[in-house]
Amino acid sequence: QVQLVESGGGLVQAGGSLRLSCAASGRTFSSYTMGWFRQAPGKEREFVAAISWSGGSTRYADSVKGRFTISRDNAKNTVYLQMNSLKPEDTAVYYCAKKYGSIWAEQSDFDSWGQGTQVTVSS
Repeated sequence: QVQLVESGGGLVQAGGSLRLSCAASGRTFSSYTMGWFRQAPGKEREFVAAISWSGGSTRYADSVKGRFTISRDNAKNTVYLQMNSLKPEDTAVYYCAKKYGSIWAEQSDFDSWGQGTQVTVSS
């Protein structure tokens, strides 16, 4: 069972940046598609970004396209989410998750999840 641990969240002013990290246990990280999701208070969890096992394919929610960048370092078993030009509406708990196969997948296809890291953007 893979374990995923997010870090890097915090409080930032609007327009600022944060980089989230998600470290995975185990030896098969390089075979996983990885995703970032977020859940704001009172809202359902939503997709943010995904990256293929090689890093060659990425996918973003329209709301973050052009501001967020997902990347991975398979040697470090880590996936990152660089978040720039942050807005108050980006405030949420951010989760990483893993799956096998295509980045074009439903949230329910991701089968292991981290505990989340809080991101708060003040106006």
